[in-house]
Amino acid sequence: MLDIAPSAWNGMHAELPASPDEGVQTHFAGEKSLLEQVERVLHSEELRGSEVLRRLLKFLAEKSVSGEADELKEYVVATDGLGKPASYDPRHNSAVRIQVGRLRQKLADYYRREGQEDPVVIEVPKGHFKLKYELREGSGARSAGLSPEAAPIESKRRKSLWAATSGMRLASMAAGIAMAIAVGVAYYWARPAGAKATSISYTPSWNTDLEELWRPFIATNRPMIVAIEDPLFVELDGRKGVYYRDKTLNTWSEIKSSPTVEALRGALKNHELAPSRYYTAFGEVDASFLLARLLGSKVQNLSVVKTTDLSLRELADNNVVFVGVENIFFNEQIQAAPVETPLQPVHEGIRNLHPGPNEPETFVDEYSTAPTEEGVAYALVTHLPGPLGGNDVESFTSSRAAGYVAAVKAFTDPLFVRTVVTELKRSCGGKMPRYYQVLLKVKFTDEVPTEITYVLARQLHYPGKS
Repeated sequence: MLDIAPSAWNGMHAELPASPDEGVQTHFAGEKSLLEQVERVLHSEELRGSEVLRRLLKFLAEKSVSGEADELKEYVVATDGLGKPASYDPRHNSAVRIQVGRLRQKLADYYRREGQEDPVVIEVPKGHFKLKYELREGSGARSAGLSPEAAPIESKRRKSLWAATSGMRLASMAAGIAMAIAVGVAYYWARPAGAKATSISYTPSWNTDLEELWRPFIATNRPMIVAIEDPLFVELDGRKGVYYRDKTLNTWSEIKSSPTVEALRGALKNHELAPSRYYTAFGEVDASFLLARLLGSKVQNLSVVKTTDLSLRELADNNVVFVGVENIFFNEQIQAAPVETPLQPVHEGIRNLHPGPNEPETFVDEYSTAPTEEGVAYALVTHLPGPLGGNDVESFTSSRAAGYVAAVKAFTDPLFVRTVVTELKRSCGGKMPRYYQVLLKVKFTDEVPTEITYVLARQLHYPGKS
């Protein structure tokens, strides 16, 4: 356990300016101070399983209080805050950015759950190491902690991320990455393919909007399958375990005819090629965990499988939720659905087959990859009937893991779901459609979603059902 000595906080109280956005008196004392709030977060359930993030938060808090945070360099945070060796090179190692991003998300998750009633909200602003804070509306408390010039967190009043309604403050990114169960080889974390869902220790606040959005999956005795993408790799040398992955190659025939694979094979003087689906991405498992956490207590028979293990018969007999890259699922199983999909994933983003006024023909992703994973990716949620029309199939897809993880977060967060349900009804004459597509715009940094915006929805028409 990482404890903060009470003496570390003594003598560090300072009066802070009032927030011009909220008009709240920013005077705290004693146990209501910012540093007391940091200590509360450090001992929370949200950070209990992450010693690295607890150490990082304590380090940033101490540096913020001492006035050194503004001058912090990434190297110092790595060596002193994360315990990295002196050989750490920020130019070739993004550990600091990744861990700060995880801490930012964990803080948001904390205030979404355990810290809902806490009087002080703290965060790590993007691009900075200095902690900032704000006082909750109606707290009526007095604050002490950071230096007087520390600015309160800017209010976020926009129709995006988890606030989802104007006038609401962005307090958190809902249902963040919860590293609770680490199972399997490589990057599987929640449970191995085919395993049944385990009991869920925390269930997000369920409301009428979630009930309406997920009714086809919970108001039935039909089993539910969460199918996660298992991308195709080429094993170039089975003895050494040399693998190659090209996101544009998703069938064995494509790989065997690829000039790039052939050139790589020749360069390695390798005469053997073998398909391998040994790995799945971190995002798919994160998303499947969120779905199991939301629906585990409401679906009697819930299982997780690899997409390649999902047969057409299973797709017809079970309710299915797919999470992953679009071209693996849409190019095969989803083509069996008996409806037309006007929004279709393509390599560069989402194609809009029937653009409305001021709508583009393609919603184009714009992002950078290694060493900086950031930008904008569009995510598509598609709810379809199964091949025979008797079951429900829902897919969360995007060209980037941050996109489909964000889409799952949006559809499992009560606040954002309220916007989704409202917009779906508005676009469909006031009635909740049975089948639909929802397009979301996702901003991300280091593959962590930082902002989600509802873009548009399309109703899908299936004979006999609306």
